[in-house]
Amino acid sequence: MNAPYSPLENEPGIEKQAFPASRLERVFGKSSKEWTTKDLLSLVREHGIRLVSLMHIGGDGCLKTLDFVPRNYIHLQGILTAGERADGSSLFGMLGIRSGKSDIVIRPQLETAFINPFSPVPTLSLICGHIGQDGEALPESPDTILRRGYQRAIENGADLHAFGEVEFFLGRDKDQADMYGSDDRGYHATSPFVFGEELRRKAMVLLAEMGVPIKYAHSEVGYVEASGDDPTIWEQHELELSLAPLPRAAEGVSLTMWVLRNLARQAEMRCSFDPILRAGHAGSGMHFHVAPVVDGAHSGGETPEGELMDPAKHMIAGLSLIGGALMAFGNRDESSFMRLNQGKEVPNTMTWGKYNRKVLIRLPMLARDSCGNPVSPATIEFRLPDGSAHPHLLLAGIAQAYVAGAQMKNLDAFLAKSSADGHQDMEELRKIPHNMAQISDALKTHRDSLVAGQVYPEHVIDEMIHQLAEI
Repeated sequence: MNAPYSPLENEPGIEKQAFPASRLERVFGKSSKEWTTKDLLSLVREHGIRLVSLMHIGGDGCLKTLDFVPRNYIHLQGILTAGERADGSSLFGMLGIRSGKSDIVIRPQLETAFINPFSPVPTLSLICGHIGQDGEALPESPDTILRRGYQRAIENGADLHAFGEVEFFLGRDKDQADMYGSDDRGYHATSPFVFGEELRRKAMVLLAEMGVPIKYAHSEVGYVEASGDDPTIWEQHELELSLAPLPRAAEGVSLTMWVLRNLARQAEMRCSFDPILRAGHAGSGMHFHVAPVVDGAHSGGETPEGELMDPAKHMIAGLSLIGGALMAFGNRDESSFMRLNQGKEVPNTMTWGKYNRKVLIRLPMLARDSCGNPVSPATIEFRLPDGSAHPHLLLAGIAQAYVAGAQMKNLDAFLAKSSADGHQDMEELRKIPHNMAQISDALKTHRDSLVAGQVYPEHVIDEMIHQLAEI
C-alpha cells in the first residue's frame, strides 16, 4: 500500500526544524490560536491543496466528514467562515434531535486545521462545532456540551486541562516470525518482541504534525496468543497524550483513534479499542488525567505541607460522588463490565488514593529532577473509562463533577470517608455500577448535577436514562 501523501514535505521555503511539532505552526510561524482565514486561504493557494474536509463529532462519538472541492476563493472563504448545512437528526437523533427540526450548520474551528496525512489528494482538514437554527451553538452537539461544561468549570474557579491514555490492541495473523511474546507479558516490550512498534511510533509523529500534543507511548501488558479458534495474534499498546484544555483534549483522543485505525488498515492489521478482547486477558482502559489550572498555575496536587490543594479536593470529591453516573459516557459497551469484573488493575470501589491502581481516582506519583522539582504538573487520574468512551460527553461530565465538588458542603469529611485508606461503612457510595440498569440509576440520582448550568440538555440525559434502563 502506498505511503500517506505529504503535500508540504518538499515545498520550498518551509523550515525543516523539529519544533514546534505541529506542521502548520511551523508553516505559519505562530500558534494555532492565532491562525486566521487569510492564513488558511494562503496555505491552499501556495501548497496545492485540492480538498477541504470538515470533520466533526457525531452523537455516537465517532468522527464524521463533509468534503469539498472549492470552486474558487470566494467559495473556500465561505466554507472556512460559515461552514455548511447538515441533517442534525441523522447525526444526533439519539440525543434528541428529530427530523422535523433537523437542519444544523457545521462550522469550522480554524485553530484545529491540519493536513490530512492519509488522503492521496492534498487535503486540508478542520474540526467543527455545530450551530442550531437559532444561530447559537447546538445544545445537543457533544462539542457544545463539552464547551459549556468547560466554561462552567472556569466560572467556578478552574480552567480544566486533561489528557487521555489511549490503550488499543493491534492484531494480525500469526506467522513464523512471531517467535516471541506470551500472554499478558508485553509491558514496555520493544522490537522484535512486539510487531506494532513501528506503527505506534508513526502514529506519534503524525499526531504531533497534526497538532495533537503527545506525552509518550509504549507497548502494554496485554498480549493474546493465537489459538485454534482465532488465528489472530493481538498485542496491546498505549499512546498517552499531553495536557490540553478540555475541548482540545477530547479532540485529541478522537483524532488518535482515527489515526490508529487508518494506520492499521494501511498495514493490513486490525485495531481494537474494545474494553475486552478475550475473557481472562487484560482489557483496554481509557483513563483520563485532569489538572485544574487556577490563576495560570496547575493546582491539582499538594501544597508544600503535603495537603491537597482546594481544586484537587473539588475534582476528587466530585468524581467520587458522581463517577458511577459518568459510566453512561465512559463505559458504553457490555464488555465494559467484563473488564471490571476481571479485576485486572481496574477500580472496584468509589474511592480515591495515592498511587493505588484499584481505586476510582488515583493520584499518580510525579517524575522529579535531581533537586526534587516535578518536571510535569500533578494530575488526578479517573480510572473507570474504557475504549468505548465518548470523550466529549465524558469530559463534560468530569467538568460537572468538578463544579459539584466545589459546591459540596462538608468537603473534607466526604473526602476522608471516600478515601481508600478510610474504614468507614460507605457501601452506598463505593459501589461501582456493574450493569446498564445500575448506570441508569446512577444517572438518575445525579441528573441535577449533570444538567446544572444547562450543560447537558435535560432531554438528552432523560433519553440516556431511558435507553440504559431498557438494555
